[in-house]
Amino acid sequence: MARKATKSATKSRAKDDKKPRRTSTAVARRPSSGSGGGGSRSQPEMGEAFIKLLQSPFVAELVAVAATAALAALAEHGFTSGGEASRGKRAGKAVKQAGKAAAAAVGRRLANELDEIRKAAKDGAKA
Repeated sequence: MARKATKSATKSRAKDDKKPRRTSTAVARRPSSGSGGGGSRSQPEMGEAFIKLLQSPFVAELVAVAATAALAALAEHGFTSGGEASRGKRAGKAVKQAGKAAAAAVGRRLANELDEIRKAAKDGAKA
């Protein structure tokens, strides 16, 4: 159900309405110089590039990391018997925690990869 508006909520909205709103600025596109400059691509080329990305070993590894973290979070939450009403709430919390764990694991994995790339680039520049 919808909540009833309070006086403080209406006052804060009135203050927000007085602030100038930011408008988005248009981003200028570079003219495409054929196939070499990374300009606009046709739909089939973008689809093929996306499929290649999904089939890459790195994406498969990220999916595996996320699935493992989510499964661990679900197992950690546990399965206990209880009433029907509380079971639904627990399941919702477990799924939410599993999603957070998966996102955190993928974030850590990406951060590690970026650190390794930076380190390799730094070592390559010194040599």
